[in-house]
Amino acid sequence: MDAPVIPNSVPWLEGSQLHEYLVVDAFTPRPLEGNQLGVFLDGRAFTEDQMLDLARELKFAETVFLLPPESAADVRVRIFTPDTEVPFAGHPVLGTAFVIGTALGTDSVVLQTGAGDVPVALERRDGRIAFGRMEQPVPTPEPYDQEAALLAALGVQSSELPVELYRQGPEHVYVALATEQAVAGLRPDMAALSALSVCANCFAGQGRSWTTRMFWPAVGVPEDAATGSAAGPLAVHLARHGRIAFGQEIEIHQGAAIKRPSVLYARVAGSPEQIESVQVGGSAQIVAHGHFRIGGG
Repeated sequence: MDAPVIPNSVPWLEGSQLHEYLVVDAFTPRPLEGNQLGVFLDGRAFTEDQMLDLARELKFAETVFLLPPESAADVRVRIFTPDTEVPFAGHPVLGTAFVIGTALGTDSVVLQTGAGDVPVALERRDGRIAFGRMEQPVPTPEPYDQEAALLAALGVQSSELPVELYRQGPEHVYVALATEQAVAGLRPDMAALSALSVCANCFAGQGRSWTTRMFWPAVGVPEDAATGSAAGPLAVHLARHGRIAFGQEIEIHQGAAIKRPSVLYARVAGSPEQIESVQVGGSAQIVAHGHFRIGGG
């Protein structure tokens, strides 16, 4: 065998405390696509400031820290963007569910989030978890009073559906465009969007197939590759306004504009008067395993 490129006896981590983490690609059936997620397997050693520093170090849209549950859940999670902690986010819940389900060997897990306990059903193929489907909190639509400023920041004239806000962890606002090409061609004013603070979701499609892009520069996420917390409210928005039937599952494509193609699935049950449940699903891949060196020389 050839000699190693560099000696493997270099004491890289001598005198340091090691913190184990995984990298998960969420909402994709293929590695190196989808939305990247850092998962620290034991967050008890970190202060809140250190968690935020580690999220900035990884520079993923979100990083998760696992903690002992304070409820009947399997694990408690704290979720950080590079700029702030969020109570709930979809791709961290999905990716973490794959990690916990793999570790426990179970077909369902419950994650305690800042927005409550979230159950995730897991489907296996050839003994490996291949798909997960989470039950999301039912969001309530609200009027959005800065529509003109949002449209101007996005560089569009109007929305084909009412511009409404849904709180699903982050505050998601939805703008319907005429075509998928219009969505792909967006060149938002990130400074103007950042001043509005909301997650701006722009979408187009019909029937089962939809394309979306989400911008949230206010928390260090100029554009997201796959937004699970936005997928459920998008299905609610489409069903409420007659674009899809209640109970119909939609397929959402996201991330192609930043070369991280993702596929999300969403379904809302109930009626315009009474929404009964919101489900969001997809695949994920555990793609890396490592340790952070904290402290020491």
